[in-house]
Amino acid sequence: MDKKQSKPMELLNTMVSEPYYLLHFLAFFSYFVLRTSVVQVLNTQITDRLLHREIQAALAFGLLTAIKIVREETWEGYIADTIFFAKIFVIGLTLIVDYHLTLWYIVVFTVIYIFTQQPAFQKLVLSGASSKLTPLQLESLLTEGSTSRLWLVEFRAAYSPACIRSSRCFPELSITYSNKNLSFGIVDLGLFPNAAGYFGISVSGSMSQLPTYVLFSHGAEVARYPELDFQAKPFGPPITKRFLSGYFKLDRHLLEYINGK
Repeated sequence: MDKKQSKPMELLNTMVSEPYYLLHFLAFFSYFVLRTSVVQVLNTQITDRLLHREIQAALAFGLLTAIKIVREETWEGYIADTIFFAKIFVIGLTLIVDYHLTLWYIVVFTVIYIFTQQPAFQKLVLSGASSKLTPLQLESLLTEGSTSRLWLVEFRAAYSPACIRSSRCFPELSITYSNKNLSFGIVDLGLFPNAAGYFGISVSGSMSQLPTYVLFSHGAEVARYPELDFQAKPFGPPITKRFLSGYFKLDRHLLEYINGK
């Protein structure tokens, strides 16, 4: 019972303590407050039209979120898409009321985007089997050797939306596949930006390759995603546990360890 009660409290605490979630909640809640005030001065025709569009928006929003919750693997990605859909619908509905209100919400959402950031998933990073490494520690492990024959390393940065969306995948993979032959490491290029060039990772603008995953065997790189000649695309394959485990053949490496190879 305590665990069931602690989950809602944990979600409530996250919403209140994280500016990204709190400001978005206040912005969406303000629509209902403003809508109640404005509807009193609008004529019946506009009020009926607004109500009709709100019903349509609610149905469309429910459908989109239902599709996303089935297709999206991580809660971070699902929340990001849900907030994006909500912004679109709020802006669309305010156009029916008054374009000044629309401009106000565009400014509010822009300010939230500039000054806040969706938090990455941290719980499994602390309790999982992946190790946070500095570039110097990683280089030492690769050059001087370690107890693991293989190292799968995630290069990421806290400012990257793509890294935030996939922040849950790598720690969960480490819990499933980590063993004496395969270790998982994380290098934060936001803290060590100079290391990006050393490992051949682009972190700038539309050509950003974050997050990048590199598999090392006996200190040498044997596979990476995205590849060195990869060019960023607006709709590339999503980073999921299934994709990463298949790309780096993690099931095969686990079976080899179990069979003693």
